[in-house]
Amino acid sequence: MVGLAEQQDRNGAAGRPRVRRVFSHPVILILCQASAVLAIYLMDAFLPDGAAAILIDRERSTYPATVQNLMWLVFALGVGELIVRLRDARAEQGQLRIGYLPEDETTILQAPELRSLYATTRAEIGAAGRSRGRFLPRLIQRVVTQFQTNQSLDQANALLNSSLELFLHEIDLRYSMIRYVVWAIPTLGFIGTVIGISLALAFAGSADLQDPALLAELTTRLAVAFNTTLLALVMSTVLVLVQHAVQAHEEKALNDAGQYCLDHLINRLYVG
Repeated sequence: MVGLAEQQDRNGAAGRPRVRRVFSHPVILILCQASAVLAIYLMDAFLPDGAAAILIDRERSTYPATVQNLMWLVFALGVGELIVRLRDARAEQGQLRIGYLPEDETTILQAPELRSLYATTRAEIGAAGRSRGRFLPRLIQRVVTQFQTNQSLDQANALLNSSLELFLHEIDLRYSMIRYVVWAIPTLGFIGTVIGISLALAFAGSADLQDPALLAELTTRLAVAFNTTLLALVMSTVLVLVQHAVQAHEEKALNDAGQYCLDHLINRLYVG
């Protein structure tokens, strides 16, 4: 029978180096905001007037304080959150390559191996600092603790299933800010449209009704007013698409962790 420590060393050699965080969550958000400011500056510098009117409302008297520029900053916040979620999903997937559990065909997990597993996963969770650690070591530690307490495979399997459900809910909670951003961007677009229509009507009320250029000027102002809604809908469409792709990736990482524990932990537990 292959020892668990030997198996972990063998698997760990292929799985390391472990995924390390390069930037913290706040730093990523700040970098995305700075990128949005740079993008606004570049659009102001290089875009033709028509495109600039749609994307940043460059002709507005209050520029650069426009609804479009505010939308770009909020959009960057959503992108930053999605980058964080994608990074964490890839880190969760990388946990499967570390080799916490034996993957050969002969190893059976008994008391000494379970104590080693508990110590390994506890150290991994403790190294996570303020964060609660990755899903896989938390799953392993819970199942090992449960099995060592009552030696019941059924209860260990039930704990694995309930933990997967709780972790799935935890993933969903992590997307609260992104869902708010997806809601906020169209709302800002509608607010910008309402403001633009109000200003256009105020202009029409104060202008000379006999002026032949009034109708052309009024329709131009109304067209600019609807640009914010157009841009907002495009932004929210992009964010929703990426959100679903990233969330599916993160949920798949959790499912893979659950399958890994079922195959290499639950099915190897020995009831003595």
